[in-house]
Amino acid sequence: MSSKIKTLNPNEMLDSFMSYGTKRDDIFKKDYELFYIGTLQGVREISKPPIPPIKAKTHSLLFLTSGILTMKIGSHTLRIEQNECLIIPTGQVFSYDINDAHKSEESEGFICGFSDDFLMGQIGSRNLLKTFEFLTIWGNPNIKLTSKSAAHLSYGLKRIWNEYAEHGLQNKIVIQAHLIALLCDLNINYLPLSRHKNKTAVELTNRFKEFLHQNIYKTHKVSDFANMLNVTPNHLNKTIKLITQKSPSIWVRETLINEAKVLLFQSNLSIQEIALELGVEDQSYFSRLFKKQEGITPANYRKMNDLS
Repeated sequence: MSSKIKTLNPNEMLDSFMSYGTKRDDIFKKDYELFYIGTLQGVREISKPPIPPIKAKTHSLLFLTSGILTMKIGSHTLRIEQNECLIIPTGQVFSYDINDAHKSEESEGFICGFSDDFLMGQIGSRNLLKTFEFLTIWGNPNIKLTSKSAAHLSYGLKRIWNEYAEHGLQNKIVIQAHLIALLCDLNINYLPLSRHKNKTAVELTNRFKEFLHQNIYKTHKVSDFANMLNVTPNHLNKTIKLITQKSPSIWVRETLINEAKVLLFQSNLSIQEIALELGVEDQSYFSRLFKKQEGITPANYRKMNDLS
């Protein structure tokens, strides 16, 4: 079954959540679907929160020079402060509600978005993408920087911002080279979600998360994921619990409900149709599963967010 969830391209993101005008054009220049950069202050002036649970076709990098920023990525609400980065990889579910916007209204820093194609460009490669775990679904989205690294990152982002503000993407290779250097600096400070000494277990856990996101519409059975990974269900269960402190079944539930939340906003499908789209034939079971995860039923969740 193919997903009805739409991964939004930058143009769809702009039309849905940014106001029109010259300020928007200054940030989102020609070919912005490949790359854009702006200050958080500038983007905040034209943004129209809340942003409901959605997926985007580009990676997003947010860096704070002051203040705080709070948003939900996947199943977790994350807060970053000065000298911290937040990475939202392509295809990850994220949201930004009114309360988050109020908490973050004094924050300063930069936000940039870029596609895999732009990152590879003239001097990159697929191997380059594999270097940056934080650009994957299973990576750690929060990167804390030392003062020295933060100064380097701030300088690098200002350099890219100035180039982009003056010339747009006329000199793509210049921006690409600086972006790669910037991501390499981030990689030095990056800490994976698990630093467990059992590298084999960590690798299996990451592969499980990847397979989970790729196959959530096809199966919800832990045994099926174990078969995909060529391990026993018992081994998979012990490994995932060891590395993440959560069972595979909880990971399945969280991923399933995140997909459901996107469908609740993006579509006019009934709750029963959404359940079926997600491969759950019993609507009442789906509603119980949703309530267990979110504390309210899918119908009330849709109503609550329609009013925000």
